[in-house]
Amino acid sequence: MRLLVGRIGRAHGILGEATVEVRTDMPESRFAIGARVETDTLGELTITSYRIHNGILLLGFAGIHDRNAIEKLRDTLMYCEVNIEEPSEYEDDYHVMQLVGCKAFLESNEEFGRVSDVINLPGQDLLAIDTPNGEVLIPFVRQLVPVVDIKNRRMIVIPPVRDED
Repeated sequence: MRLLVGRIGRAHGILGEATVEVRTDMPESRFAIGARVETDTLGELTITSYRIHNGILLLGFAGIHDRNAIEKLRDTLMYCEVNIEEPSEYEDDYHVMQLVGCKAFLESNEEFGRVSDVINLPGQDLLAIDTPNGEVLIPFVRQLVPVVDIKNRRMIVIPPVRDED
């Protein structure tokens, strides 16, 4: 599956490096020197340098050797082909595309809704679940989502309790 892994930002320095807004949890492998990323407008780009500067990822690309050339790439989205069915290194590690569309059930096995989005926040991810009563956001933590069955596209959720006034 073709997944978005980053966005090229502004130029950094004069040698053709760009800042990158990382949108993958595996930047070391997705952006390794020699790796190739796809774009919608420029075709394929080959990574020639990878470094972190003040907490920001900087990449260089084959054929791009100066600030002006890299500035033309600004806001270009980068994609990689990813096998989302491949087992993860961690048991509780899922791709967003594996979660979107899953049916959410309560512990009583009553259908609660369907996952429409995964919102990535610095502290934790939130599952956006469309229910008959509107969208409900549930922190994606084991205490509130104790069962995730990707193969059967279902999960058990414990929604937050709402205070009724």
